Amino acid sequence: MQNKSEPIIIVDNVHKSYLMGKEAVPALRGVSLEIYPGDFVCLMGPSGSGKTTLLNIIGGLDEAGRGHVIVDEDNLVALSEDELASLRLHKMGFIFQSYNLLASFTAQENVESPMVLAKVGRGERQDRAKKLLDKVGLGDRSHHYPSELSGGQQQRVAIARALANDPSILIADEMTGDLDSETGFAIMELATQLNQDGMTIVYVTHDPRMAEFSEKVIQIRDGKIVNNL
Repeated sequence: MQNKSEPIIIVDNVHKSYLMGKEAVPALRGVSLEIYPGDFVCLMGPSGSGKTTLLNIIGGLDEAGRGHVIVDEDNLVALSEDELASLRLHKMGFIFQSYNLLASFTAQENVESPMVLAKVGRGERQDRAKKLLDKVGLGDRSHHYPSELSGGQQQRVAIARALANDPSILIADEMTGDLDSETGFAIMELATQLNQDGMTIVYVTHDPRMAEFSEKVIQIRDGKIVNNL
């Protein structure tokens, strides 16, 4: 684990392009930044600015075309697919706008699923899942299926699932985008509490009201960082 005086995430001159037909369209153009343990960082920018691409590269879900990304002392470029999968499983939690819950699993089973992959024993994972659902205010909904939950409740299950393997970093892409304002604020208050408990959080939002919860806002436009507040 990183010393708190050293960055937990280093993005060094990262470039990324995507092929559109025969033409390479740049998504990131030489992005560099450092994120420290316990930071609460928001990435903002217009649609197509590169913010989600940057988030996915930091999370090891996409590869940089050029440059380096170091997460908790691991250079993602040098890792095999299996090593990347292990890093994501044990050190990162992911939250997405569309929740990505398994429809045929109960809330508790959804929260347990990352622990199954991490080979956590049944009793331990059941106990931890119950505690996490209590933490996000859904202890009484543990046996409900996603179709029986509101959007805000589904997102809370997704947050509990993201915390299942006690990650040091939380990666979130538009985690309040599908929610009404009141529910969105409640989700961000929960994220604030997680950050106060020591978790490093990096999230994307298009909503300036949700950005106000962060300690640092990084504006991205046309694949470049235009300010770093």
